[in-house]
Amino acid sequence: MRILFVADGRSPTALSWLRYWVEKGHAVHLISTYLCEAPPGLASLDILPVAFSSFAGSQVHNTAGMQRKPGLAGQLRGGLRKFRYYVGPLSLAVYRRKYKKIVADLRPELVHALRIPFEGMLASATPAGIPLVVSTWGNDLTLHAHGSVWMADLTRKTLIRAEGLITDTHRDIALGNDWGFLPDKATLIVPGSGGIRLDEINSVSRTEKLPEDLPESMIIVNPRGQRPGSLRQDMFFQAIPAVLKIFPQATFVCPSLAGDAEAERWVDNLGVRSNTKLWPRLSQAQLWSLFHRSQIFVSPSRHDGTPNSLLETMACGCFPVVGNIESMREWVKSGVNGFLVEADQPQSIANAIVQAINQPALREKAAIYNATLIAERAAYAPNMARVESFYKNLVKIG
Repeated sequence: MRILFVADGRSPTALSWLRYWVEKGHAVHLISTYLCEAPPGLASLDILPVAFSSFAGSQVHNTAGMQRKPGLAGQLRGGLRKFRYYVGPLSLAVYRRKYKKIVADLRPELVHALRIPFEGMLASATPAGIPLVVSTWGNDLTLHAHGSVWMADLTRKTLIRAEGLITDTHRDIALGNDWGFLPDKATLIVPGSGGIRLDEINSVSRTEKLPEDLPESMIIVNPRGQRPGSLRQDMFFQAIPAVLKIFPQATFVCPSLAGDAEAERWVDNLGVRSNTKLWPRLSQAQLWSLFHRSQIFVSPSRHDGTPNSLLETMACGCFPVVGNIESMREWVKSGVNGFLVEADQPQSIANAIVQAINQPALREKAAIYNATLIAERAAYAPNMARVESFYKNLVKIG
């Protein structure tokens, strides 16, 4: 099968999808909306930096090393996001012409856009007769679609054009219908990266070298970096002093926040520097090794899908403390296999962390529960086999 993906070619999630089809021997083509190196095994790579992506950078690197005035980093991130909501859609007219030329030359049997803004919006120009599949992740329909009147219009047009919708939550199927994706069209629910490679996660050594040595104490990990509009990381940091008042030996580890101006300011102003480690971005092996050594995973989500980090930490035995939103409730039963918290209330976050530390028996039961849950619902091979059948049915129909 000739498959064209439209995605951020740097994204670990996109690379996970590409890897499956390459290893299966399909002809895999990629149009990346960000400058990237060609992933192994691609038949072709084209770069179309829609919506000023060359200036957008990434959530990991936008502020790495920045030393700016307090609050300026967050203002810059928020301002750039709003700029792209209003001006980004205007760039699509130029890139759609280039996109159509690439599609005409490649003649793919199926196009899959891994995200609606702005990859799906670009791929909505796919000529009739070629099945278009669109994936939604995280905030596509709960946040970004509401960013401007143009974002709303393009989101609707994308879902009307698509023949297939793949989401990482049941919630997004219903929202997709609200936004114009007809209920009688093909849908599939799989984890964002296609699933979790349990064999690779479990093969990683717990002694993988990390940026710093970790103490033999309670380790709370928050690996999600800065995600403006999605995570209340400010509330997470405000919760730390309340936890340390009861458990002064606890250690908070935050990959992807080294040098982040806001995070550095929060740590210093709250006086939690000695118990908080702001680390740079870790390799996948380092990240999994950290998860194996951690006891609690925290993600104060306000808008989210099913984060890969949630599933990976659950697979590693971490006890999840996550925002009380619909997508998280699809995986976490509060008091059974994790805790749901009010993401904008530091005391709610702190109370949940303290309860989790205080209840090792609950954490042990949750680890067993979550291991079964991940094996049944999030394992990579069976989920991607379902995707393969999904693709083939759409190509047959097309």
